[in-house]
Amino acid sequence: MLEPDPNREYVDPSRGNAERHGAWLPIATATALVLAIGALLWAFLLQQRLTDTEEKLMVAEQGSTAINRRLEEADARLRANSAMVDQQMTAAQQRQQELAQRAAALAAQQKSDATRLEASQADTSKQLGAVKGEVSSVKTEVATTKTDVAATRTDLADTKQILQRTIGDAGVMSGLIAKNHDELEVLKHRGDRSYYEFTLHKNAPPTLLSTVKLQLKKTNEKKGRYTLMVSSDDRNIEKKDKTVLEPVQFYSGKNPQLFEVMVNSISKDVVGGYLSVPKGE
Repeated sequence: MLEPDPNREYVDPSRGNAERHGAWLPIATATALVLAIGALLWAFLLQQRLTDTEEKLMVAEQGSTAINRRLEEADARLRANSAMVDQQMTAAQQRQQELAQRAAALAAQQKSDATRLEASQADTSKQLGAVKGEVSSVKTEVATTKTDVAATRTDLADTKQILQRTIGDAGVMSGLIAKNHDELEVLKHRGDRSYYEFTLHKNAPPTLLSTVKLQLKKTNEKKGRYTLMVSSDDRNIEKKDKTVLEPVQFYSGKNPQLFEVMVNSISKDVVGGYLSVPKGE
């Protein structure tokens, strides 16, 4: 066993460890302090980022709310516009149906007028045939009147060539038109309608003819135009700016039939002509 050297200094091992620990303590403390400061700084930065993120989310939510509100407003406007379009389409369809009904009614009226005209023409032909038969019989029985009858028939044929037909202001084919008193007498002898001659003065009281009252409101001799007020079936009808020899037509009576006013002469504040009405009116 070795003996300790009395000349050698003794070193305590535990003292060396204490010295070493004492040297590392400041370093560890500084390191811990740095780490703590870093952790606090990181926590502060993280909190700041969280705050920024929350603000951005809040702004985004507000923007989303505004967008949703705009979308709702746009949807409401779209629904309102759609409802308006539906109403307009419904109104257009109703208007189309009304026009179709009016067209059908006009077509039926035209067909009825055409049928009535054909019947009137047929009656006129029968009446003319009857008159011709009677004239032939008279010619055979009375020899002394042959020349007069022949002359009368010639005049009647000439007058028929002068008489004309035209479309009236109601869109209906008029009867034969008499341009003067003599031609009107021929029409009267046909017997298919009744004729009432008149002379109307401007602003004079209404003139009663059959069941109709006529009153002259205005004349234009230069242009051959006049304005007439027709009173029929408790209705007043203004026939404005009509021309000479233009059939002025209207319907009257319990079972409405075609009436015609024919002005064949015009002068300053005065017109002359006749009213043509169906038999029995």
